[in-house]
Amino acid sequence: MAEKRDYYEVLGVGKNASADEIKKAFRRKAVELHPDKEGGDEAKFKEVNEAYEVLKDQQKRQRYDQFGHAGVGGNGAAGGNPFEGFQGFGGQGQSVNFDFGDMGLGDIFGSFFGGGGRQRQNRGNDVETRVEITFEQAVFGTEIDLNLNLEDECEHCKGTTAEPGYELKTCDECGGTGQVTRVMRTVFGNIQSQTPCPKCGGRGKIPEKPCSVCHGKGTQRKAKKIAFKVPAGIDDGATIRLREQGEALANGPKGDLYVNIRVKAHKLFTREGDLILSEQHIGMVDAALGTEIDVETVDGRVKMKVPPGTQSGSDFKLSGHGVPHLKGSGRGAHIVTILVDTPAKLSREQRELLEKFDDAEHKRGFFG
Repeated sequence: MAEKRDYYEVLGVGKNASADEIKKAFRRKAVELHPDKEGGDEAKFKEVNEAYEVLKDQQKRQRYDQFGHAGVGGNGAAGGNPFEGFQGFGGQGQSVNFDFGDMGLGDIFGSFFGGGGRQRQNRGNDVETRVEITFEQAVFGTEIDLNLNLEDECEHCKGTTAEPGYELKTCDECGGTGQVTRVMRTVFGNIQSQTPCPKCGGRGKIPEKPCSVCHGKGTQRKAKKIAFKVPAGIDDGATIRLREQGEALANGPKGDLYVNIRVKAHKLFTREGDLILSEQHIGMVDAALGTEIDVETVDGRVKMKVPPGTQSGSDFKLSGHGVPHLKGSGRGAHIVTILVDTPAKLSREQRELLEKFDDAEHKRGFFG
């Protein structure tokens, strides 16, 4: 596995760079390496994004400066299994792997010692999927149709598990409780625990005659079309939870559907929270004398005045042209960074004019 490059090196800044310098370096690199741009590099583009995500956050940056990539999860140092290597009841030199699944410690010890642990309701499986939307769709919101194959209620038995015309009867394995009691031998002695009945699946009922279509399962795998709205202002990596839009379970509620949103990178714009950022190139004469330029925004072209004497790297704000606030009304701003281009080649006349200008500047400085 290739060793990760230093994040400061990736962005081309020094370790003492200010937050503003890091931001501007990221924007330059992002525009330069964008995969949709000629000469772009997707791998380096992702590397730049990863570096910026760490260095823009003061706490993450401090950890990175102190511990390197390991301090921000690069080597799995943080967020690992807290029980890894625990010397437990397996004997000297043996480690015990405590796999609690989705149960909390309260559920485990509650079921062991009768501590009133909460009883879990059977429900269908949660489902996770991912959709990719454009930058503009993330800004303004959109409607999406998802086409998924999911376990859904059996149309023949309507989820009852029984063949139509037949009833459900009490499970003879658990006596209708839906639970079976088992005795476990542990270092604490014999401990009783209750688990869902394997015969009825915890329902307490079984069909007199299982459904001939789903064979008593109560569900069928079907192609489903699910429509949902993506709210305006959603960001890359956000997850939308659609309650009870997951998979079905006989005689129980459906699971939830989790939709992970991925936003495609834009050729011109980057985003920071509710701000949209872009760069605009102008000539040095326009920078010196001032000008009016057309700026591309998500709302179309907008006129913007550049005052005389504008320096390269100056930021200008276009209020109300950024990203809508997810919580609340209004929109953020569009920040335009002006980059002043210096001509690489000059005609004879241009050179003479610049030399005269330079002479005038020197004289003015000499005479005050």
